[in-house]
Amino acid sequence: MTQTSPTGERSAWPPLREELRGLEPYGAPQLDVPVQLNTNENPYGPSPECIADIATAVAHAASTLNRYPDREFTELRTELAAYLSRDLSGPGRITPEMVWAANGSNEVMLQLLQAFGGPGRTALSFAPTYSMYPEYARDTHTRWVQGRREEDFSLDLDAARALIEAERPGVVLLPSPNNPTGTALPPEAVGVLCEAAASYEPQGLVVVDEAYGEFRRAGTPSALELLGTHRNLVVSRTMSKAFALAGARLGYLAADPEVLDAVRLVRLPYHLSAVTQAVALAALRHAPELLGKVDDLRAERDACVAWLREQGLTVAESDANFVLFGTFADRHAVWQGLLERGVLVRETGPQGWLRVSIGTPEEMASFRSALTEVIAAAPDPHDPHTLEAP
Repeated sequence: MTQTSPTGERSAWPPLREELRGLEPYGAPQLDVPVQLNTNENPYGPSPECIADIATAVAHAASTLNRYPDREFTELRTELAAYLSRDLSGPGRITPEMVWAANGSNEVMLQLLQAFGGPGRTALSFAPTYSMYPEYARDTHTRWVQGRREEDFSLDLDAARALIEAERPGVVLLPSPNNPTGTALPPEAVGVLCEAAASYEPQGLVVVDEAYGEFRRAGTPSALELLGTHRNLVVSRTMSKAFALAGARLGYLAADPEVLDAVRLVRLPYHLSAVTQAVALAALRHAPELLGKVDDLRAERDACVAWLREQGLTVAESDANFVLFGTFADRHAVWQGLLERGVLVRETGPQGWLRVSIGTPEEMASFRSALTEVIAAAPDPHDPHTLEAP
């Protein structure tokens, strides 16, 4: 859109930063369909008891809304530290001084890029990976560098280490399990990349994004185990997924306390509202219940992987609550076919792949039925990979 200035010159309106012109805002399609399996939400809501506790906590917070909230959210950090410490196998523990929270893990990541990225600095990840990462870099004027994953979506550690040593990034972003592929990083990979990012000055941070960490398979340790070994390691989590608290917007990280001191420099004043703190604390009191469906979702995920492979499809190994599958000559046709049958999945990841979030058994049955019909509609029903748009 253009407008005429008082001098008669034509200029673009609004006066947006040039690198943002023509871009679309991030976001999955929000469509009203019976089965929504596109945003990796937990399909199981809180119990009436948990809802009542949250309501009481919010009511108490409402009585103090004329005052600013606790800027350091001390009680919440204490409870988050206790929760994370239960995920450690050894004698160590996470202390409140190591924990920071914000409005979703998105804000956590943005604050890290504001503090440790910026002009003259680089952020780095390995594709395919979470599509918001380059946007965090763009929004903070951080140079973005993207390496590549292997065909099975694992990391070639020698190549990854060489890229980090060559580019000397201020921040390395490593989701584990990876979104959109579901691939988990082994501890030795995290250690190698932390050492690579510590080999130059100023050192780089390695941020292991464990948004889906609670869904990892048995025997897959959390990167939290390595916090005492690598001071440049940051591990982030969220309450949106396993805790079924996507609507509350609460993400958090664990790191060296000096990293938290740096983040405090860029956080907005009182960024975590009293209501958000109250909701998160109430949810943590009900952690066993809210996390009680994680095992069911893991089992449903593994069953989904097995069924998709039985259909002749390629499926990425997943430690998350979603599955990446394909490959299709025209994945949009498959996506549209599922949508027409009332099932919404995500058109994301490498070309030809689709991602399905794990829902209830009834929702997954609907997904299987719909996909069976879509595959049957392919020109060659014995080769779903050739499905073309009508």
